[in-house]
Amino acid sequence: MFAPRDPDEYLLDTERRVIRIRRHWAVLLWDTFETAALLAVCVLVSYLLPPAAWVIQNILWYAALLIILRFAYVVMEWWVERLVVTDKRFVMTTGVYTTKVLMMPITKVTDLTYERSAWGRMMGYGTMVVESAGQIQALNRIDYLPKPEEFYDTISELVFGDKQKQAERFSMIKAQRAARGKKKVG
Repeated sequence: MFAPRDPDEYLLDTERRVIRIRRHWAVLLWDTFETAALLAVCVLVSYLLPPAAWVIQNILWYAALLIILRFAYVVMEWWVERLVVTDKRFVMTTGVYTTKVLMMPITKVTDLTYERSAWGRMMGYGTMVVESAGQIQALNRIDYLPKPEEFYDTISELVFGDKQKQAERFSMIKAQRAARGKKKVG
C-alpha cells in the first residue's frame, strides 16, 4: 500500500535499462550525525535532571522517539529513491508516501560535467551535472552518485557514442544472458 512502485515499472517495452542505482550512503552522514547528537543531548539532559522533574524527562524521551522516527523516515526516503538510465532517458523515482517521478530524455543532453570532491574520492561518490540545450531539467544535478567514473563513461557512451555499436552491444549482451539462462536450466 505505501510501498512505491519499482522504477522499472515506468519503463517502456522498447527501452533497455543500462544503469539502476540508488544514491551513495554518504548522503545520510549529516542526518546520522544530527540524530546522534540530538539523542545524546536528550539523554544527557534527562540524566542531569532531578527525579522530581519526571514530566520534563518524559518529554525528552518522547522528543528522542520523534528524532529516531524522523531518521528512520530519512533512511526510508533514501532507500526508495532510485535512478534508472535507459538507452532513451533518465528516470528517477522518489518518495515514500507520495511518489515523484523525474524524467529527462537522453536526446536532450548536450553536456555532462563530472565533479568529485576530496570527500567524494575517499568515500566513492561524485556529482554529475547534466545540461540540456540551455534548459534546466528535473535531473540537471545528481549528487552522491556511487561509482561516478563508470556512470560518466556509460552516459557519455549513450549520449555521444556510436548508436549502431550500442545496438549491437546490447543485442550481444541479451544473447549472452539468454545463453547463460538456458545453460542453468539444462
